[in-house]
Amino acid sequence: MELRRITMPQLGESVTEGTVSNWLVKEGDYIEKYDAIAEVMTDKVNAEVPSTFSGTIKEIVANEGETIAVGELMCYIESNTQEDKVVEPSTNHPTTNSPITTKTSNESSTMKQRYSPVVMRLAQEHAINLEEVTGTGKHGRVTRKDIEKRISEGQKDTTKKEIKQVVAATTDSQAASSTENGNAFNEFIPPITRRKPIKPNPGDTEIPVTGLRRTIANNMVRSKTEIPHAWMMIEVDVTELVSYRNEVKDAFKENEGYNLSYFAFFLNAVAKALKKFPELNSCWAGDKIIQRKEINLSIAVAHGKELYVPVIKNVDEKSIKGIAKEIAELSHKARTGKLTQQDMEGGTFTVNNTGSFGSVQSMGVINYPQAAILQVESIVKRPVIIDNMFAARDMVNLCLSLDHRVLDGVICGAFMSHVKSILENISSDTTPIY
Repeated sequence: MELRRITMPQLGESVTEGTVSNWLVKEGDYIEKYDAIAEVMTDKVNAEVPSTFSGTIKEIVANEGETIAVGELMCYIESNTQEDKVVEPSTNHPTTNSPITTKTSNESSTMKQRYSPVVMRLAQEHAINLEEVTGTGKHGRVTRKDIEKRISEGQKDTTKKEIKQVVAATTDSQAASSTENGNAFNEFIPPITRRKPIKPNPGDTEIPVTGLRRTIANNMVRSKTEIPHAWMMIEVDVTELVSYRNEVKDAFKENEGYNLSYFAFFLNAVAKALKKFPELNSCWAGDKIIQRKEINLSIAVAHGKELYVPVIKNVDEKSIKGIAKEIAELSHKARTGKLTQQDMEGGTFTVNNTGSFGSVQSMGVINYPQAAILQVESIVKRPVIIDNMFAARDMVNLCLSLDHRVLDGVICGAFMSHVKSILENISSDTTPIY
């Protein structure tokens, strides 16, 4: 029998960590290969983690509620298969100079230094020296609860002195800069200070941050921190689209069994525009820009208070009926908790149907690492001037957030104008549904 490692799998594109929400096994349980051992939650999907071996659960390392990085150890399983061997020392024949004993001993002694991303983030935010924290996790590992306890108890005097020294040095540097350059603006730059924990007042309600909400928050901060967002909006007259869809929606529902939504028409128009302007179907990759060949549209689907972003693949190859069918299927999966990893990965551009909430103007945060996100707002009746006369028309705002490292206003303006042209020229003669 050999000891194997089960690590956090990659549960979607751009997912870097997951939260163990529930262990489905306990130490001592025997499981078969591919049996589910734990439920893991990320910002993109809730999924079960299968075992990659048959054997007995020897040790559970990651605690429930703990967020760990992709590839980080979740548990050990004792198996008789031969791949990826991790050997434990023999208890019957201990040998002082045994390399096996040294390996296992080293692994146990270094567990304390294996910090999860959430532990690292909290430690940095609150200026905590992790070497001074006593861990209560497996092998003395520092957990999120250890850090939160340390924060509530306050920092040691040594840490406070270090912060004061940083603040003093920063203030002196700013004062010197102001005097030397004669720039009064520098006098108003605040010194570096440690973020103080926010405490509730009497009567306040404290809502624990779940792994899903925490991961969404981290990804949003990463997107806004790394991506220089720019924004533009256009008005589109969709009166003919509204009329066309109203004419056929009842017969479509009766024949197909699902709704023909406006959103399917918008996704069809976006896919056609991305075909003509592939620059928007790109992502920033440091020393290069990667322009994607496939047009895979990420869409936001809400279920209760949770938000998922499944992907419709190869939208440019699908009819409006095919797009409507996938919208219906993905929405049903989200409502029933059946979205898979394959449903969530591979997106190249995001279209968000904010109009379903009655929104008429919004600025979306780009779905990292994509280069743009389009918000489709609510269709509303508005008076417009046609041939110097007022007319009531169905109007919609389209709002684009773009990564200014990848895209400029000229190309995005052309893209938006093309989407507008497609939508304003929809009719039964020019736009087949099947």
